Amino acid sequence: MADLVHQIGGYLHTVFVTNLDFVVLVGLAGQLLFSARFIVQWVASERAGRSVMPVAFWYFSLAGGLVLLAYALYRADPVFILGQAAGTFIYLRNLMLIYRERTAPEG
Repeated sequence: MADLVHQIGGYLHTVFVTNLDFVVLVGLAGQLLFSARFIVQWVASERAGRSVMPVAFWYFSLAGGLVLLAYALYRADPVFILGQAAGTFIYLRNLMLIYRERTAPEG
């Protein structure tokens, strides 16, 4: 059991300390932006007393998705690239639809 704990500790040290470099920090920043969207959505829903999707959710999604896409491209991870590229398209499209609705003439 002690050996297993030592192996896990060594693995975590390698992942979070030894491998920590600028590229990983960029990826973590993207993940933080991406995760912030859930906090924004939660706070907006609590304030409204119902489930709502604020525009800021889509901006955080797009910003986080683009940073994570850049990270995935640098790491050459095809699974991550495809997932972030598809998501980025969806976030951008939602923002376009919101903009179109807000700028449409009334009537």
